[in-house]
Amino acid sequence: MQENVEIIPIMVDTPSNLKTTNFYLVKEGSRIILVDAGWNHKTNWQALLDKLDQYGWTIKDIDAIVLTHNHIDHVGLINQIIALNDVPIYAQEHAIPRLKRDPAFFNMRVEFYTRLYEEMGCGKEGERQINLLLEKMRLNEGMGIHTDIKKIEAFHTIAEIIHTPGHSPDQIAILYNQRQDALVGDLLIQHISSNALVEPDPNGERLPTLLQHYDSLQRIREIPIKRAFSGHGKIIEDVVPLIDKRLSGIVNKSEKLKDLIAEGHLTAADIAQTYYKKLYETQFSLVMSEIIGHLDYLEDKGEVGKEKKGGIWHYSLIG
Repeated sequence: MQENVEIIPIMVDTPSNLKTTNFYLVKEGSRIILVDAGWNHKTNWQALLDKLDQYGWTIKDIDAIVLTHNHIDHVGLINQIIALNDVPIYAQEHAIPRLKRDPAFFNMRVEFYTRLYEEMGCGKEGERQINLLLEKMRLNEGMGIHTDIKKIEAFHTIAEIIHTPGHSPDQIAILYNQRQDALVGDLLIQHISSNALVEPDPNGERLPTLLQHYDSLQRIREIPIKRAFSGHGKIIEDVVPLIDKRLSGIVNKSEKLKDLIAEGHLTAADIAQTYYKKLYETQFSLVMSEIIGHLDYLEDKGEVGKEKKGGIWHYSLIG
């Protein structure tokens, strides 16, 4: 039987609809494991130091870092930590080129999004997003992790590790205490739905991220865990009802998109502009991920089809 472990939250208020950035210290036997590493910001660093001090620990007492996924708000303190304590870092294999800022991988992503936004009919707005992506690549060029990253399979632990892609291709959930507790990254957030962000696979082909996200939620639901330690917001106690709400939300939004297609909005960009209005410009990449993902869901259900006309995908209802 798996021994009980203590999961110690570190929650830092953030000025966005995410409410907090959460990362966790896990007392697993004699080991102290840091799960995720917040933003690269002094508030997150101080919160980590304060929580360690509360338990009589320091940075030197951390034995390993495990990452639920590669996003910048989950990995920000790593380089500061390893400068003081060169601990092993573990992540799912798809995270590694992202965390190391591998130039070949990031150049492939630019080509992927350029093609994607052209095929979805995004025009000038898609071009603007590619320019923003190139600028972010330039600014973040030196922000890779400054040490080796080990595949999660090499992490010796009493936890059960489950791959839960969707929000990110590399996302994992870490189950403790007889599968009662799970550190879930951004798979499930109490107060908002988590985005299934459009991403390429290692070969530059588009992943069906919303379908993956849907399957990952169902997989966690079937366990079922009792408490979900999320990357943002509150610790979730009503896990199954919240998952059911999120799954229903995907179905309901898909039905609304079918109505837009019936009205004659046939490209992903047109549907996105009509459904999200001004958010299409201000949160372009998130909006396009949402629309593309839900169109994938409808296509997978056999409810819509698509045909490429003039290099742009046009969607139509089936039946």
